[in-house]
Amino acid sequence: MGRALFLSLLWVAMLSASRVVQSLPYDYSSSSECLPEPLEPHYGGGIIRNSDFSAGLQGWSAFGYGVVEEGASASGNRYAVARNRTRPYQSVSQKVYLQNDTHYTLSAWLQVSNGSADITAVVKTNGQFIHAGGVEARAGCWSILKGGLTAPAAGAAELYFESNATVEVWVDNVSLQPFSQEEWAAHHHAAIKSARKKTVRLRARDSAGKPVPGAQVRIEHVRSGFPLGSAMSSEILHNPAYQQWFTSRFTVTTFENEMKWYSTERVQGREDYSVPDAMLRFARSHGIAVRGHNIFWDQPSQQPGWVQSLSAPQLRQATARRIKSVMSRYAGQVIAWDVVNENLHFNFFEGKFGWDASAAFYRRAHQMDGGALMSMNEFNTLEQPGDPNAVPGKYLGKLFQIKKFPGNTNDGRMAIGLEGHFSTPNIPYIRAALDTMSRAGVPIWLTEIDVALGPNQAANLEKILREVYAHPAVHGIILWTAWHQRGCYVMCLTDNNFRNLPTGDVVDELIREWQTRSHAGVADADGYYEAELFHGDYKVTVSHPVANATVVQSLTVGRETTDADNEYTIHV
Repeated sequence: MGRALFLSLLWVAMLSASRVVQSLPYDYSSSSECLPEPLEPHYGGGIIRNSDFSAGLQGWSAFGYGVVEEGASASGNRYAVARNRTRPYQSVSQKVYLQNDTHYTLSAWLQVSNGSADITAVVKTNGQFIHAGGVEARAGCWSILKGGLTAPAAGAAELYFESNATVEVWVDNVSLQPFSQEEWAAHHHAAIKSARKKTVRLRARDSAGKPVPGAQVRIEHVRSGFPLGSAMSSEILHNPAYQQWFTSRFTVTTFENEMKWYSTERVQGREDYSVPDAMLRFARSHGIAVRGHNIFWDQPSQQPGWVQSLSAPQLRQATARRIKSVMSRYAGQVIAWDVVNENLHFNFFEGKFGWDASAAFYRRAHQMDGGALMSMNEFNTLEQPGDPNAVPGKYLGKLFQIKKFPGNTNDGRMAIGLEGHFSTPNIPYIRAALDTMSRAGVPIWLTEIDVALGPNQAANLEKILREVYAHPAVHGIILWTAWHQRGCYVMCLTDNNFRNLPTGDVVDELIREWQTRSHAGVADADGYYEAELFHGDYKVTVSHPVANATVVQSLTVGRETTDADNEYTIHV
């Protein structure tokens, strides 16, 4: 009885402690560099005991019959070393207790004894092995693995680090921090307020420049400043219902297949741009921005059929014609180009031309259309923590390789394109991956979001959209939901009569939520009227209370405007 009482009191103490830790704000920091010494653990380690190994190996153990010893650097920094590894799962581990329906953000600093190796953080719980993040670790410096998971149920769990390489794995400054669903939503609210809104001050003045107290002010939202869109199929050209549904919602688009090489040059030397030309005219006539997708695709099976049989010199000539043809036609008319699609997973052009093939394509693309963003478009960086080809560090490594290539000096025009083809999303991992990707300092776009069919499709879509919209580094979102009579690629938003499916209801509700409802009020004694507005375009109407005069003025609020730019004078 005494032991049971002790365990109950211990459990209450643990819960109370966890509530205190969970009150912390979210830490968006990460690193894209391999450092001589690791940075301090996030949140002081969260629920991880002895997170920095200052007490040796206390709280830690060997996983999978491995050998774990204590290591130390010349400066005295202490860490754990998994030695004599013969199996991927043999590593350093710690047992923890997870709370149900709780998000956990994970971080750890990792190094290997020689060369480089892919390392994945794994949480074993309730018979499941959950991948929580990955990194390519190197010898001689420390790399951060930042990830996370949502506990599928309350219960005991064990965190460990897995690698197919047999090198020693060094681990330091580990953190596992819990956040309740309410706290996670509060992070969204705080981030949206900071990254997606501005507080503006309007001041009404008369013709003599004096403030007009009591002026009637009305602010109406005209257009969202955050690019949210959907892929578009050529069927929109001849379907008025599709046109009306699309143009009433979206401000940006990507053509699903119509601009790709295999669509515009099915037969060698016979180019046909009539369909993408018409789609571009339609989009631009409705003020819808277009992303150019894509110039090249590194997947061998996605080349035009005739390309497969070309020799290397013939292919070089064909690629030179292709990039000149498509970019000279659409330069200045698109906001971004997916220059080489999916070239972390595939290497068709690298196999033909060498490791720098993609970087050379980017250099030529910069020369052809210097005003557009040049985007690396890739899958699984957000969707699959266990895919070593596309972990954030690998993506950034490729990005930096392209930026450093001779002639690629237009750094400000590079962009990150993350496709986002999800099954069940790992929400904390999405945020953590975006944290690391943001270290590149370039715009991040979600370019092809869809969710696999299932009973939770709409709910999962909402979770994903809320997560990526709230992240400060994200500059735009495109859903991969081009409509076809025969059915969409993976996810539709409507039926064939353009009545919303549950996924469409989610999108419409978020569009409404992410725009400012009309404001109406009265200026104060100094003529000021203050309002918090989402980024976007507004119509402002100000009426003089005595002179019977009304002025209508346009107003644009954007992420580029500083606090000093947020005061506007309106003469009435």
